Amino acid sequence: MYDPKSLKAEEFIDDDEIQATIRYARENRNNRELVDAILEKAKACKGLNHRDALVLLECELPDENEKIFQLAREIKEKFYGNRIVMFAPLYLSNYCINGCTYCPYHRQNKHIRRKKLTQDEIRAEVIALQDMGHKRLALETGEDPVNNPIEYVLESIKTIYSIKHKNGAIRRVNVNIAATTVENYRKLKAAGIGTYILFQETYNKKAYEELHPTGPKHDYAYHTEAMDRAMEGGIDDVGCGVLFGLNLYRYDFVGLLMHAEHLEAAKGVGPHTISVPRIRPADDIDAKTFSNAISDDIFEKIVAVLRIAVPYTGIIISTRESQKARERVLKLGVSQISGGSRTSVGGYVHEESEEENSAQFDVNDTRTLDQVVNWLLGLGYIPSFCTACYREGRTGDRFMSLVKSGQIANCCLPNALMTLKEYLEDYASPETCRKGEEVIKRELEHITNPKVRAIAADHLRELHDGKRDFRF
Repeated sequence: MYDPKSLKAEEFIDDDEIQATIRYARENRNNRELVDAILEKAKACKGLNHRDALVLLECELPDENEKIFQLAREIKEKFYGNRIVMFAPLYLSNYCINGCTYCPYHRQNKHIRRKKLTQDEIRAEVIALQDMGHKRLALETGEDPVNNPIEYVLESIKTIYSIKHKNGAIRRVNVNIAATTVENYRKLKAAGIGTYILFQETYNKKAYEELHPTGPKHDYAYHTEAMDRAMEGGIDDVGCGVLFGLNLYRYDFVGLLMHAEHLEAAKGVGPHTISVPRIRPADDIDAKTFSNAISDDIFEKIVAVLRIAVPYTGIIISTRESQKARERVLKLGVSQISGGSRTSVGGYVHEESEEENSAQFDVNDTRTLDQVVNWLLGLGYIPSFCTACYREGRTGDRFMSLVKSGQIANCCLPNALMTLKEYLEDYASPETCRKGEEVIKRELEHITNPKVRAIAADHLRELHDGKRDFRF
């Protein structure tokens, strides 16, 4: 029985409800009156339930689809403006005891090179990331209680936060590790993590168990209920996601929104972020063997409808996607992207040869961070390295209430401009610096609060004079 408030995975992600939703959306995909009513409701920017959202995703009417994309653009502009938050993944270890059929880290893969960074190697990686200009990292490890115990992750977080190199510092560490216990989530919270991220991969229980035939990740309920345990452990910013292409995209799209609805109903606050990766080739993995892979057109529409359905939730796209694919979805809803990423263990200090590859997947966008920043500036976006909300305690329901009230705008734009200014002063190429200064000058005038605008202008001058780390 479907119950979004239930703490049991098979009740808040109910197969019967998902199948009924798919049938309902298929029957109503060209119901113009219903689609218009859903869009009218969505204009209030309070989100949509999973049934209404799937009707929009299934809609085949060209003029209605243009309305959908236009509303997504308007909601993106209202809540996120033209700011794009930058981050990079940091792979600590690829030791793993799971048997996931889509990931080269699986235990049966005997020819991938297994690596685990020492604390000294982590320092070197972090310094390399700081020298690029990164301020926000997402930690990644395989699941292996012997090689990657929680103590190793906690020590690594402490090491990362301790490193101050020139003007560089990592100000927010998000963590993407396997589902764990409430006690371990409390330890992660105490270590000062930002967002706890865990991809469901697929919400279809039967498909999930087939894709994860061995290892602790095989336990569908334990994995699906991880966000509830994380929140019980005090982590109020959590990030969800599926790996599109593993299963039918409609099913996972609905499951993703049901998970968000569950967190809102049971915990009082939905996910801080949603990630939308697609299956990619990797060592020992041929993406062509997954028949459910989705096209760029479907991917674009998924992002647009997600933005409408969960207007307050950040949407993340990684370097799995090409420059062209990323450009298509930026204007429709994406608010965070990675830049200059390496998915191998130790890949920021030493670029690996093909023979010693330890990467989790092939990177599609291979540009440097500076090239990505330059590209974003040229498109009219503000690359933001802001971590202020996390550092000021604006997380969980406090963050969401500020977003919903519109008050967060008094912080986001000035913080984005000041962190961009830091990047330009310390790391940017001359061409990127020129473009960035033009954007800062233009966007400063868009800060509507005169007092905030004046303070931001003062801080921008101080940043040019060598001071660092201002925030609202």
